[in-house]
Amino acid sequence: MITYLYWALVFIIAIGAFGFFVRNNHWKAGSICALIVLLIGWSSYFFYFEQVFVKRFGGVMTINVPDGQYHLGSTWKGDNLWIENYDPKKNTCVFQEYSRGHVLEGKVVLKNCNPLVPTQVPTQTRDERQPQTSTDTSGSL
Repeated sequence: MITYLYWALVFIIAIGAFGFFVRNNHWKAGSICALIVLLIGWSSYFFYFEQVFVKRFGGVMTINVPDGQYHLGSTWKGDNLWIENYDPKKNTCVFQEYSRGHVLEGKVVLKNCNPLVPTQVPTQTRDERQPQTSTDTSGSL
């Protein structure tokens, strides 16, 4: 919802600037000013507001999981979103960062992670670790 309000405000400002200049018979200046407002609004959204709106105000953001991978989880670290996917063909877990404006994004690859196949950890029961010896020979309970 906040995303739609943002874009409505940007378009209202652009149309208002265009109308102000057109009223004074400056069509060229009005067009240039409106385009500058739209360019500033787009770059501000793409490089700053998109993830802020999603995280703090319930905005909308779409991320596609690459073909052949399984999504395992996601988390926010600051204003950056980290997505964890599993690639069964390569047997790797991939942590991909989505930062503001998609600049300086990190990527961590874990090899041989097997997140979908639980590993068999040998467990010993208490009886196997400490054999109990009975010293009671009376036979009564």
